[in-house]
Amino acid sequence: MVLDFTPSTATRPALALSQVSLAFDPDHRVLERVDLDIARGEFVTLVGPSGCGKSTVLRLMAGLLQPSSGRVELPDEPRIALVFQEPNLLPWRTVRENIALPLELLGVDPAETSRRVSQSVELIGFEAGDVQKRPRELSGGMRMRVSLARALVTEPDVLLLDEPFAALDDLLREQLNQELLAIHSARGTTAVFVTHNVAEAVFLSDRVVVMPPAAGGNFSEVAVGFPRPRTASLRAEADFAGLGGEVSARLRRGGREESS
Repeated sequence: MVLDFTPSTATRPALALSQVSLAFDPDHRVLERVDLDIARGEFVTLVGPSGCGKSTVLRLMAGLLQPSSGRVELPDEPRIALVFQEPNLLPWRTVRENIALPLELLGVDPAETSRRVSQSVELIGFEAGDVQKRPRELSGGMRMRVSLARALVTEPDVLLLDEPFAALDDLLREQLNQELLAIHSARGTTAVFVTHNVAEAVFLSDRVVVMPPAAGGNFSEVAVGFPRPRTASLRAEADFAGLGGEVSARLRRGGREESS
């Protein structure tokens, strides 16, 4: 059984990968005996070289892929939402209609749908006139906000984000990082984020998980102890640069901690 729903206890994580391996064929092993626990309310970021399996881990957590062996454990049967790198909005629907789509597919009552959509629109900071626009009328950053709101409207317990800001310029990316932190704080949602950007990983996370370049290597972790809420000024601090340097060094070493 791939998705293992079991009764929760106070000590159980929000989700966990237990000895998870994945191979698309005998010559293409993507993950090998991965163990990873994510605590409730934690913000964890996965970093690693292209092709190391970061997005695959998210898809396993979301139930879109099944492991070849091992288990994806979801103790509390959480509601899970996945935000992709591309917004994937329906071009003929307005902002409001795009955000409402998951609730329509779930058969949620129209009045409840309207309430949740309005709440999500407010949370991501859209103006009243924006909600009637269609995707072609929006900037890249605004389209990504719609994608995030569409995920949040389901009121997920676990939010998975697969490089959602990769295509944006640095200034807008930092602005959306700040907004994502505010949303995470307001909702208390468990978040797992994938990025290639080390500064982004350190700024957002409680913990950065560095993945090795090939299946079978060990994951390593860097704890991020900066208090929340975090502001843009944190990026200029020496400790921030130091943690970023440690994550970068582990990436260069293939995920390994420095040998003693």
